[in-house]
Amino acid sequence: MNWWIIFITFLAVNLDFFFILIFLLDRYRLREVIVGYLCALLILVTISFLLGKTLAVFLPEWILGILGILPIYMALHDNDEDPDHLEKHSPIVTTLITYLAVCTGCNLSIFLPILTGLTLRQFGLALIFIAFLSVLIVLFIKLIGNLPVIKKTMARYSEVLMKIIYIGVGIYVFWDSGLITHLIQMV
Repeated sequence: MNWWIIFITFLAVNLDFFFILIFLLDRYRLREVIVGYLCALLILVTISFLLGKTLAVFLPEWILGILGILPIYMALHDNDEDPDHLEKHSPIVTTLITYLAVCTGCNLSIFLPILTGLTLRQFGLALIFIAFLSVLIVLFIKLIGNLPVIKKTMARYSEVLMKIIYIGVGIYVFWDSGLITHLIQMV
């Protein structure tokens, strides 16, 4: 299990949501935002793992490397998500629904190929790591989120950075699954 890939994937998948976290933390208590964000993220990561394991039963690992195209597609595809369209719910449910509405596609397509090769034990450790990162990032965003330089930098570069990371994750999935090696051997 590659901890750096999980860390970078977590950052890339959630980069666009960090802006929304700034907004949510401005409106709701820290604890409520953490609980909603953590629940939504753990739901999506678990679905990604289970879906990947189901596919792995039927397909060899190198074929699953084709899933690396999903992060690359997400990098090249423009998303028209509207994070400001929130319904009247409790702060925890609002955070959860907002995250699911904005990040489901990214999470499933990016985490699925990364988590597919993990054992159940490794997935448990990865889930704990992702939960820790989630809490840490919310606390960090609460601390620095309102700094003008942070808002300006995120507005300017987050989209490009996210796309570069998604493409890198896709290429890593191609390589790590053995897809590239298998294709080279076929030639």
